Amino acid sequence: MIKNIRHTGIVVYDLKIMADFYYQLGFVYESSAIEESDFIDQLVNISSVRLEWIKMKSPDGYLLELLKYHSHQQELGTENSKSNDLGCSHIAYSVENVDSFCEKVKVAGGSVEGRPITTPDGKIRAVYCHDPEGVLIEAVEVIK
Repeated sequence: MIKNIRHTGIVVYDLKIMADFYYQLGFVYESSAIEESDFIDQLVNISSVRLEWIKMKSPDGYLLELLKYHSHQQELGTENSKSNDLGCSHIAYSVENVDSFCEKVKVAGGSVEGRPITTPDGKIRAVYCHDPEGVLIEAVEVIK
């Protein structure tokens, strides 16, 4: 049975740009490594793989892992992911102030979809954003 969520992994094209983006949003460095071994080949089911990862931690201890495949790299997509794409939809973050979060996203190289909106019950303000490589993220502010 599941005990807890360990981390979320995002495969990236440019590890430096993506790490800088998430650092600017409040994540802090946890650890990093370059891996190439039989173990990692078997784990990811790719022969002769070489990958580099950075794990970063949010203020509440959540781990985000950015993975750069130096071998077997895919081309960078030209479109941002859409909310109805099949597969993993988005990562949601609780934020103190959704408006200031949106500004940080833009300054850090991401984009904001529309504007923050409030739920009909008036308890939540939320907005979808994209990181610099198009991964969909949601910012959620609980209104007191």
